[in-house]
Amino acid sequence: MVHGAAKRTDRGTVERGTVDQAELQLDLRTPDEQTIDLDLVGSESGTHHEPARVESAPVELPDPRARGPYERFVKPGLDIVVGTLLTIITLPAVLAITVAIWISMGRPAVFTQKRVGRGGRSFTVFKFRTMAHDRRALETPFVGQDRRFVHKSPEDPRITRVGRFLRKWSLDEIPQFWNVVLGQMSLVGPRPELVEIVETKYEPWQHRRHEVKPGITGLWQVSLRNGAEMHQTTEVDLEYLRSVTFLGDLKILLWTVPAALGYRMGS
Repeated sequence: MVHGAAKRTDRGTVERGTVDQAELQLDLRTPDEQTIDLDLVGSESGTHHEPARVESAPVELPDPRARGPYERFVKPGLDIVVGTLLTIITLPAVLAITVAIWISMGRPAVFTQKRVGRGGRSFTVFKFRTMAHDRRALETPFVGQDRRFVHKSPEDPRITRVGRFLRKWSLDEIPQFWNVVLGQMSLVGPRPELVEIVETKYEPWQHRRHEVKPGITGLWQVSLRNGAEMHQTTEVDLEYLRSVTFLGDLKILLWTVPAALGYRMGS
């Protein structure tokens, strides 16, 4: 077994090691200089492909970044209250989707995956399954990139008919309301990134997006710049971090459903 690590030093550089295909220890520095370990677990499917590193220009943010009363006190309370209400409201949909997945793909209906949260800490995100269990049973073997390094691909033959429907309308994300209630995510914020993408593709300045809790929806999802991979548009998340306000969050929430239908801010 080969162990790997990435360390963010005081000088803003990254010391890189090798990556274990089964387990990854990602060593980041938070603003209070505490070391945090991130443990990688498997995703729904995939084989290992080494991703290309993406170079991009840093975005300037105040250091330390000022957090207003809304971000410190109001936003966490709203997340718990609204997240709990949405968990209750979506319960009939959760039960219907669970049965549909059991019938089409078998159990379990929900899978878990490690993502990077606030402060660079890993947490377990919940999602509905959209892929078949046994990749070897596919008539057309999938030879695309490992889902540990890339996000949703509509051409992936491992996605079932039910899974395609769930992904089209972002219904596979409903269980993440549980993450909001648990205090691991927010309703609005940068989307939680895959651990290996953070380790292999992130520039030091891009870790600033981890200064807030990841969100179920965010500026990247509702903007016209949603065509690129998440790690390639970190500047969009940093735009959000410049001004975390109630009206800004409300605007993003109101644009989330139109964005799922193909209409985004600025279109």
